[in-house]
Amino acid sequence: MTKQRLVILGGGESGIGTALLGNAKGYEVFVSDNQKIKEKYKQVLIHNEIEWEDEKHSENKILNANIVMKSPGIPDNVPLVKQIRKQGITVVSEIEFASKFTKACIVGITGSNGKTTTATLTHHILKQELNVGLAGNIGDSFAKQVLEDDFENYVLEISSFQLDDIVDFKPEIAIITNITPDHLDRYNHQFKNYVASKFRIAMNQTKSDYLIYDADDKVITNYLMNHPVQSTLLPFSLRRTIENGAYLDNDKIKITIDNNQIIMPTTNLTLEGKHNIKNAMAASTVAHLLKIRKQTIRESLENFQGVEHRLEHVLKINKVQYINDSKATNVNATYFALESMDAPTVWIVGGVDKGNNYEELFQFVNEKVKAIICLGVDNEKLINTFGRMVDVIIETQFVSEAVKIAYKLAEAGDNVLLSPACASFDLFENYEDRGRQFKNAVRNL
Repeated sequence: MTKQRLVILGGGESGIGTALLGNAKGYEVFVSDNQKIKEKYKQVLIHNEIEWEDEKHSENKILNANIVMKSPGIPDNVPLVKQIRKQGITVVSEIEFASKFTKACIVGITGSNGKTTTATLTHHILKQELNVGLAGNIGDSFAKQVLEDDFENYVLEISSFQLDDIVDFKPEIAIITNITPDHLDRYNHQFKNYVASKFRIAMNQTKSDYLIYDADDKVITNYLMNHPVQSTLLPFSLRRTIENGAYLDNDKIKITIDNNQIIMPTTNLTLEGKHNIKNAMAASTVAHLLKIRKQTIRESLENFQGVEHRLEHVLKINKVQYINDSKATNVNATYFALESMDAPTVWIVGGVDKGNNYEELFQFVNEKVKAIICLGVDNEKLINTFGRMVDVIIETQFVSEAVKIAYKLAEAGDNVLLSPACASFDLFENYEDRGRQFKNAVRNL
């Protein structure tokens, strides 16, 4: 029998993981990357005798594939991808490919914001009592973990780009945290395409699977009304009583599944802000479904340390709190950050604008923001939008300078918040790089 040929486009974390898994499962594997493959990944390919190329795509080695695994970073409208599809070659994401080789119970988490926190928190609770891996958009690739660890359960953080290339993938438990406009450049600037993409997480689910979602999110509830899913629905809400699912009653989270109710106090949650109560509800609902003890859930919620670059308290200097929210790459994420500020705030914002509409931030900027520091190559839109709302608005292209300016502007009791509402690619490698530079600058004050 001839070997199936697996071609992998993109030699990053997901690509290398898929190459290793495919190689172990008897595929003839070829990895092709248009950019330079990182040295550490190259070494893995060489060590495992997997054929690869970088800084080019050789069509003669790609178009003879039986199956192509495409990195989520590569858009569908690239000529090479169009050609692959035109030839009838199946294109899948790493999530789709790896799920074929595990019988594990999968918890899949998507949404515009909150998915990393919800995934990390869910994993933090489950790992107290279950054998569970954390993968997807986070940590070691899912494919690599399926090959090396084969956990009995996985919590996967899944982006819309990864969902675009699933075929049969089906999580037993799916979560949609929220849906707000993001990445529209990849969806023909049509919000409805992006929404449909998120809902692919439930497309293969049946009645015995669960969809946990924010019932306060009109985009989600409207979509469900017009496009019913097969899944058993478990909504969560801060505003109304939920019979099957989770809701907030005074300061208590109440979760009911099949008449079995658990109650969690929110007074000792380590995570601040209303949006984090929602993340806690989603994670606790998963834990309750998977029969984790109530005591364990409560303790885990109270000792969870949060996610790096997400409302991360860096240092307090001269009674000023410096907060790193570099992961806020869209307006909705920054909305949550500003909403949770409880003191006058010097706000550092800017980067690559993805067609942002800043209107929903106006109320918080008027109430809480005393000065704005624009950190980007092109800050014109920010200055036009917020220039009249604050007394001080300053531009810079250096994090170290932004932090020094903030240090001069902030007084005892104030916050300095980096929450860019934009992508980071104009001045930084990625949002992690931006967040680390911010933290280093604060520590060097």
